[in-house]
Amino acid sequence: MGTHRVSVHVAVTPVRVFRLWTNLDRMKDWVEGVTRITDVSGPVGEAGTTYTVWFGPMASRTEVLESDWPRFHRTRFGTWLLAGESSVRFEAEGDGTRIDQEFRTRGVIPAIMGRIFSKGSYRRTFQGELNAFARIAEAEAA
Repeated sequence: MGTHRVSVHVAVTPVRVFRLWTNLDRMKDWVEGVTRITDVSGPVGEAGTTYTVWFGPMASRTEVLESDWPRFHRTRFGTWLLAGESSVRFEAEGDGTRIDQEFRTRGVIPAIMGRIFSKGSYRRTFQGELNAFARIAEAEAA
C-alpha cells in the first residue's frame, strides 16, 4: 500500500470549497480523464452514497465512507489501475481554506500507479489536479 499526500491553499471559504468538491457534475473539470459520473445512489456529502466514475471505458466504483460537511470527506475507489481510499480535510486558514488530501492505494499495480501520479505538479498528477481545483474554486468565487 502506498500513501501520498498533497495540499493547496484556496482563497475561498471551506463551505464553498466543500460544495464544489462534492459536485460530481464538476469533477471532470479538474480530475484528468473523467468522462462521466453514473449510478449516483444519494447525496455525495453523506456516508454510504455510491457512484461510478468513468475514465473513458474504465469504470471506478466509488463509495463515500465518511463525510463531515464542510470539514472532511473520505471515499473508497477502485479499478485494476488505481484503487484505494482518498481522504480530504478542508481547514479554514487565513483568507480561505487549506485542502489536505491523502491517497492510500491498495494492490501492486495501484501502488505503482499511485507513485507515478504522486510525482510532480502537472495536470495528470494528484498535485496537479488539486491545483486545478483551486484555480477553478477561486475563479468562481471572484
